[in-house]
Amino acid sequence: MKDVILTGLRANDELTLGNYLGGILPIIEIQRKYSQQYQINMFVPDLHSFTTPIDHSKLQDSIINNLKVYTAAGLNLDDDNTFIYRQSYIPAHSELTWILDCFTGVGEMSRMTQFKDKSKSNFEKIQNEVIKKIDSNKTKVRNLNESIDENYSIKQLKKVFNTISELYIEKYDEIIELLKDRSNFNNASVGLFNYPVLMAADILLYNAKWIPVGEDQFQHLEITRDIAERFNKKFGPIFTIPKKTSEQVKFINRDKGLRIRSLTNPDKKMSKSNQNPKSKILLTDDPKQAYKKIMSATTDSIGQINYDWQNQPGITNLMTILSLLSNQDIEQVKQTWVGQTQYGELKKAVAKAVADFLTDFQTKYNAVDKAKLQAKLEQSEQAMNKIAKETLLRAQQAVGLRP
Repeated sequence: MKDVILTGLRANDELTLGNYLGGILPIIEIQRKYSQQYQINMFVPDLHSFTTPIDHSKLQDSIINNLKVYTAAGLNLDDDNTFIYRQSYIPAHSELTWILDCFTGVGEMSRMTQFKDKSKSNFEKIQNEVIKKIDSNKTKVRNLNESIDENYSIKQLKKVFNTISELYIEKYDEIIELLKDRSNFNNASVGLFNYPVLMAADILLYNAKWIPVGEDQFQHLEITRDIAERFNKKFGPIFTIPKKTSEQVKFINRDKGLRIRSLTNPDKKMSKSNQNPKSKILLTDDPKQAYKKIMSATTDSIGQINYDWQNQPGITNLMTILSLLSNQDIEQVKQTWVGQTQYGELKKAVAKAVADFLTDFQTKYNAVDKAKLQAKLEQSEQAMNKIAKETLLRAQQAVGLRP
């Protein structure tokens, strides 16, 4: 029986060029490189997709559309060693999660970085609201204080101080109302809190040893190992323990990961959530529109092209995009462009590469055979249900739910 490599495909969200180059292509490369020696499990984490708020009316279309993106990018649907399936179509994911929940501590989950970051960001939002409410009356109070002079009568002074008190009381009442609603402090869902246990079930159901994840998921992979080892220690060898993160990195030969930067603020990554359309290239963008976005990309005033993420992130980002879309090694791109002083020429080369890529990609996307994709899903889900049920049964028997 072949060892299993398991990886998740995006279930929702409109995908950017950054997602394509940094996330999708590496998955396609995993299939190309490893499918003959390993079983490749590629699943759509649709249950994970609404641990934070989404538009649920669009989820089903997003799942199929994103699978079409992977197919257009080169995912081979004819490969018998690759299984593509939707998480929610395998009931064992949810069932095993509950069993694992009962052997996972609240303290362990509370230490998970993603949950803490979500809670922290929400607290900071409320904190800023409080500060804003206080600051909104500061100017009025200062002006009133400055208006007082030595000729003011007692009656006038009382009037000024009463007005100042009213201004503070007005905001005080608003702030108290804001702070009384505890949901304002932490609107993170229980699903987000519990996310790592569902991820553990995703992995353990299929006896997966190799899980190529980004650095932000290392903590979740380690908690998966902890849960499985704890369960096995109590009940015997029920689950296959995934390899340590250090071994995972060596096996997949992945460094910290590629991050394509925003076109308007190259110190940050290209993000689909950025409200500025000029900051990102969507895979659905009109090629001509994308060309213009590249031409208007933020660079710097140094006046000479260098490959330097720290001092010239905009220029370096453009060279990285050019390297990936033109199938050139970054050293080749640097040899061509480093030292030149005409930023416009580099932008033209990148803009053309992006426009050509989108034209070709969108043609392939529109040509994806949906019937064939659906057939692959159904075939894979039937096979994965069988494996998942076997693992779930072992766990159920161990805890006394089945004879």
